[in-house]
Amino acid sequence: MCGIVGYVGPRKALPVLLAGLKRLEYRGYDSAGVALVTDGRLVIQKAAGKIAALEAQLGRDGQEATTGIAHTRWATHGAPTSRNAHPHTDCAGIIALAHNGIIENHMVLRQMLVAKGHRFVSDTDTEALAHLIEQFYQGSLEEAVATALQEVEGTYGIVVVSVKEPDTIVAARSGSPLLLGLGNGEHFVASDPSAVLAYTRSVVYLDEGNLAVITPGGDRVKDRHAVPLNKEVSQIDWDLATIERGGFPHFMLKEICEQPESIRNTLRGRLLDEEGTARLGGLNLTDEDLLKVDRVVLTACGTSWHAALVG
Repeated sequence: MCGIVGYVGPRKALPVLLAGLKRLEYRGYDSAGVALVTDGRLVIQKAAGKIAALEAQLGRDGQEATTGIAHTRWATHGAPTSRNAHPHTDCAGIIALAHNGIIENHMVLRQMLVAKGHRFVSDTDTEALAHLIEQFYQGSLEEAVATALQEVEGTYGIVVVSVKEPDTIVAARSGSPLLLGLGNGEHFVASDPSAVLAYTRSVVYLDEGNLAVITPGGDRVKDRHAVPLNKEVSQIDWDLATIERGGFPHFMLKEICEQPESIRNTLRGRLLDEEGTARLGGLNLTDEDLLKVDRVVLTACGTSWHAALVG
């Protein structure tokens, strides 16, 4: 499960983003990245592997930024490499986007955007959305995101920043959770409350189809028809361990109850009904490659090991 963190306010953004990502490590990931808005430009760092690998390559550039987004990725489309890690950008390096979910019509969007002159650098479905927002951008990031999402088929929880609007994050969700964290002159956005708990216990949960514009002074939330919403502010009274368990008394029950959703998420973008096959990100083997395979090794622990024993 991928993780999202965003921050806008007076603090240096990078420590907040890294701390948030570390709170989401328990969800699993294979790469990580950050995008910082500073001095009229984007500073982006990405790395395959653990967050420690990302930290090891961070320099001084962007350290003073007060707006940024960060992401941990579990590969679906494209291998787990730094090139495919989020955030992704547009051609001009003006817009950066992090995304949880699956853009099911990304190949159609990619072909259309390439025909219009856009240049892609990754194998991910997410990059198509970054370029689509660029295509529709005419001075308002909010409007560009809203218009782009009308063309998208699939699931998403996204956060988007632009050097043209350095104190703004646009967030939207459909099928992938997002929440806003409300602070004093600062705001957060995350895919899980554990990422913001160290800074605030006041949160707004985005509903299906919601789009939010987040600034240091506040937030605006609209529904999918651009109707402004007056969202309820919730107070988190759980401790961090309880939040990570999702309200369940223990992780085993949480994992049992999450199985239907986990299976649906696993199949999204991978099971190709029309072609009668499946596509696994990072495992792009041809029929000829598969015929050369002599043995498949299933490595697991716990109940996953028991499942592996029966294939």
